[in-house]
Amino acid sequence: MKKYLFIDRDGTLVREPNDFQVDSLEKISFAPNVIPALTRLKNAGFTFVMVSNQDGLGTSSFPLETFTKPHEFILNTLKSQGITFEQVLICPHFEKDNCDCRKPKLGLVMAYLKDTSWDRAHSYFIGDRSTDLQMGENMGIQSILYHEDSMPWDKIADDLTIRHRIATVSRHTKETKIDITVDLDHHGTSKIDTGMGFFDHMLDQIATHGGFNMDVKVTGDLFVDEHHSIEDTGIALGTAIKEALLDKRGIGRFGFVLPMDEVYAHVFADKLNDDGVTVALDISGRPHCNFRLDGIFSEEKAGAMPVQMVPHFFESLAVALGLTLHMKVSNGNCHHQIEALFKAFGRALRQAITVSGTDLPSSKGTL
Repeated sequence: MKKYLFIDRDGTLVREPNDFQVDSLEKISFAPNVIPALTRLKNAGFTFVMVSNQDGLGTSSFPLETFTKPHEFILNTLKSQGITFEQVLICPHFEKDNCDCRKPKLGLVMAYLKDTSWDRAHSYFIGDRSTDLQMGENMGIQSILYHEDSMPWDKIADDLTIRHRIATVSRHTKETKIDITVDLDHHGTSKIDTGMGFFDHMLDQIATHGGFNMDVKVTGDLFVDEHHSIEDTGIALGTAIKEALLDKRGIGRFGFVLPMDEVYAHVFADKLNDDGVTVALDISGRPHCNFRLDGIFSEEKAGAMPVQMVPHFFESLAVALGLTLHMKVSNGNCHHQIEALFKAFGRALRQAITVSGTDLPSSKGTL
């Protein structure tokens, strides 16, 4: 989904002169650091729309010919640095005209408001006046009040591009109470308590080899059996990772290779091998889980964890995360079979969630 920055012009992109009219080239002074900041914001996936009130444009008090040359100079200068606007929306009226298009009224942006395809949660209105703040509120998006000292462009760019990939999910049902927080960019302090020691150990393998922190607290109906706790943990964990990935820009998206004792795991497979353990995943937005058990699990339980819940856990996680997941395990020690799968999944996930750029890794433009 598109993320928009609706940006005021005078006082925000360029300094506003004392008479409030940029009607000559001599009056043009770009806001400090606006070009490098907009470049960073463009690289982070934002699309720009200019929204400006120009009082009396086209009247004797502000003739069109005195507006056009400076305005085109501003646009062309920004364009020369790779910064373009999807639309330039201008209200030419005086406040006394009581028009429908003067900020903070919504006439200029009505086409955007009728379009439900863009990402309102991660779009912003940026301007230097209270009317700009009100405009964002009227549009149902967040507003940022630009100020050259207290909220300069470099800080705006920092706030909107430095991503905190942290998410907390609480899933409370009649059967389980699960609270999970994941922090995809820090590791080494995970806390996991599901009431099942072996399952705790396996989740820790995902966090350790995935290179992220995972805080998990599960209170479930273990007096019935372990099914609900394991299944719902998979759902909650998948949901938390999905939320923490934000818009998925720059992620690796795909896999890894891992050997372990008498079994091994790898990703980026052209086909499933005839032996060993294979884990191939794609954060595709298209949930699918294919779990092949060519041999057998040699035990019914690993600690308190029923081994038949292993594929079900990964299927629950994959569906919640929007993950295409292929897993295969061969014969071997049951503990090693399961641990290799969890480690391989963690390693595959580590490479998939690592940010290495700003592009969305999809030719479709969405994941």
